Amino acid sequence: MNYLNDLKKTLDKYYVKLPKFPKGLNNFIVSVSPWLALIFGALAISAGVLSLMSPFAVIVGLHGYAVTVFISLIILLVQGVIELLAFSPLRGRKIRGWNLMFYSLMLSLISSIVTLNVFSVLNSILGVLIGYYILYQIKSYYK
Repeated sequence: MNYLNDLKKTLDKYYVKLPKFPKGLNNFIVSVSPWLALIFGALAISAGVLSLMSPFAVIVGLHGYAVTVFISLIILLVQGVIELLAFSPLRGRKIRGWNLMFYSLMLSLISSIVTLNVFSVLNSILGVLIGYYILYQIKSYYK
């Protein structure tokens, strides 16, 4: 986890220079983030389980993408669990909840890299940069 802490410190050096959100927006994000983590965590787990149980998963496997699809689905399930675990700490404004959301964000990047699709990876990098911008804006609310 040291490398993730190093990554956060590196990102913080750049993000500190970006414009700050208004305090009202930060308060809103902090108030809804536990519920969004709960909803999206449950959706991720549901989608992952249903996809793994789908007969179409076998059909996809016939085209040689079975390994990347399976790994992506496992990552999706792990993300869902992490987001569900983040609910309570986010509600209590504990840094552990913020860190769990950061880990989920990093897993989304790893998942797109596994797909070996250049457009997906570039899209995910952009999503992670925006996602971290939002996380960075509210980091001071969590202790």
